[in-house]
Amino acid sequence: MNTNKLRDLREDRDLTQADIVEILNVNQTTYSRYERGDINNIPLDVLIKMALFFDTSIDYILNVTDNKKPYKRKKMK
Repeated sequence: MNTNKLRDLREDRDLTQADIVEILNVNQTTYSRYERGDINNIPLDVLIKMALFFDTSIDYILNVTDNKKPYKRKKMK
């Protein structure tokens, strides 16, 4: 995983790690490890929250694509 993408997404919004852990409801140490690449198996629910919050795709976060634009999403009922 390209760990710079998570940091860049966060910094593009002028947020600290402390801001993000509140939004994602994860532990500060855990999120820091995500950014450093120490943890590569981010839980799906956290990945979904990240993608929705940063308005990107999980594929972008996981470095499957360099296209930052999110996929078209279904409308939630």
